[in-house]
Amino acid sequence: MLFTKPMKRNADFQRLYRSGAFCSLGGALLYAKPNQLPCNRLGITAGKKVGNAVMRNRAKRIIRAAYTAAEPMLPVGMDIVIVARNTLPQQNASILIERFCNRGVQHLQDVSSGKIPCQNPRQQKGNQKKDSPRKPQNPAGE
Repeated sequence: MLFTKPMKRNADFQRLYRSGAFCSLGGALLYAKPNQLPCNRLGITAGKKVGNAVMRNRAKRIIRAAYTAAEPMLPVGMDIVIVARNTLPQQNASILIERFCNRGVQHLQDVSSGKIPCQNPRQQKGNQKKDSPRKPQNPAGE
């Protein structure tokens, strides 16, 4: 990977989950946000829902192959996290590579140019419990 360094800190992953722009690639989710570095930083995750260790490692290898195939087309200066979904190990690797080269690259270029804002819409909704009116409490205990 020419212009890419690994992302290892949990805080970096959490920052992208909270405020990164995301895109579905079918068997994986892509989170992205511009950084101020002269290189990309890539993080790959595969949770236990993906399967046992063999399946998780296969999913990560497929994601790494898709990223390597698309890397020459990617903008430089991005933080990228790709999360494997539980359907990824059953898919053909060429499907994810094709989706990443088309949809993923376009998404990263849009985020890099500012066409897509880096705010996760799921986090913008207010907490329903805080927004709802409270029942008045009766201090007398009646």
